[in-house]
Amino acid sequence: MDFGFTAGDTVIVTGAGSGIGRATALAGAALGLRVAAWDIDGAAAAATAAAVGPAAVAATVDVDDDDQVGRALAALDRPARYLVNNAGPPSGVPRPFDEGVRLGVGSVRRVTDAWLAGAALPGRALVNVASVAGTTIGTSPDWYPAAKAAIAGYTRHLAAYRSAEVRANAVAPGMIDTPRLAGFAASPVGQRALERIPLGRLGAPEDIAHVILFLLSPLAAYVNGAVLVVDGGWTITQ
Repeated sequence: MDFGFTAGDTVIVTGAGSGIGRATALAGAALGLRVAAWDIDGAAAAATAAAVGPAAVAATVDVDDDDQVGRALAALDRPARYLVNNAGPPSGVPRPFDEGVRLGVGSVRRVTDAWLAGAALPGRALVNVASVAGTTIGTSPDWYPAAKAAIAGYTRHLAAYRSAEVRANAVAPGMIDTPRLAGFAASPVGQRALERIPLGRLGAPEDIAHVILFLLSPLAAYVNGAVLVVDGGWTITQ
């Protein structure tokens, strides 16, 4: 693949220790990008960076912490032209509504603002990872679809009001075969859900990673403010 990236440009991937984030880091490096792999689990971030090779650096970053985000940005040896806001709280962990929304969308805004405050590179682009839970599908707990819908709205805000600084888009994945969905496909609920997906399978992390990288890339230079559903057709059957 050739998405038109300039070799050596840096992409920050939050939540790069597993799932969609890890797949995005690996695929981005294969396209010539230098990867800053951030994760709250430092060992997982380091494992991703090791899998990428010399074109990656790892950092332990809690995206809900201003100081950690600032230190990780300052530690980069060059400004990052691209950002993937993938990190977010897992829906399976009980938490109050206000906390879930703050963690889910507030952290995306925190990282974005800190990144945009740095060197104003031409052609900066970001992709936020939303969800079909924030576009069409109602899910539980209550804070999760609310936060994902807010991420989509925040993406549109960036595209409309900060386009001089960054080109902003989002992906809204459906059911993706990541560690957070381990065992789901084999469960009765999972089997019923799979029956409603026209493509007949869960998505792979790479299915989302390639769309993220396209949206970041110069090939998508006129795509701004899109929230692209990537779900195998699941939501059109609901």
